[in-house]
Amino acid sequence: MLTTKRKPATVGEILTEEFIEPMGLTQAALAEAMGVQRKHVNELCNDRRGVTAATALILARVFGNSPDFWLNVQRRGDLWEAMHTPRERDRIERARPLKSAA
Repeated sequence: MLTTKRKPATVGEILTEEFIEPMGLTQAALAEAMGVQRKHVNELCNDRRGVTAATALILARVFGNSPDFWLNVQRRGDLWEAMHTPRERDRIERARPLKSAA
């Protein structure tokens, strides 16, 4: 369980600050390398689209890292959001552990 109060870096932040800017890429150039529309990359960069397994595989192929890297960035953000959104937190706290498994 995430115990930090600080929100983890988002996929968009990582993609922009650690890859696109240092490499001097444009969103259009990345979209071309990925074989997707520029809108797809723009939505990733602006955190309006999450990383799917397929997108993680594509990003890993383009940047030479692992799909797990991208999925873990997404997962950390999703877990943090769930733990820090009051409605989701209430749902989580209503759950009760089972006494024993049958």
